[in-house]
Amino acid sequence: MKAKLTTLTLSLSLIFGMASSGSLFAVESLRGDEPLTAESAKPDKFRQEVMEGGFDRSYEKQPPLIPHNIEKYHISLRQNGCLKCHSKATAEKENTKPTPKSHFLTRDGKKLDRLSTRRYFCNQCHVPQMNATPLVQNIFEGD
Repeated sequence: MKAKLTTLTLSLSLIFGMASSGSLFAVESLRGDEPLTAESAKPDKFRQEVMEGGFDRSYEKQPPLIPHNIEKYHISLRQNGCLKCHSKATAEKENTKPTPKSHFLTRDGKKLDRLSTRRYFCNQCHVPQMNATPLVQNIFEGD
């Protein structure tokens, strides 16, 4: 019993000693060698890309990417700037794609006469594009 306890204690000491020295759990940071307390550089300002006709999708069932600028759009509990052009009532007049029928269904598939609350915040799934240098390499290849 005493031998097992000694072995366990030595093993744990070795593991925690390696972990604290950083050799066991090495993490590579995007900050590089900069300490957390250092001031970070001001990020570059990029413009949202505008793509007439929209962006191609990278995989099946991907939410469409936003092909226009949305910097001044406001989405809150009381107001959704996207619906000014994409609601059923205005889409044809604004020459935009209307909000799809799937956005008017509850989780159980029940049809609603208004936009489902789980689909109300559009930019949870639909995102604008920026012509920015990626922070990390992306090796994803779509269909």
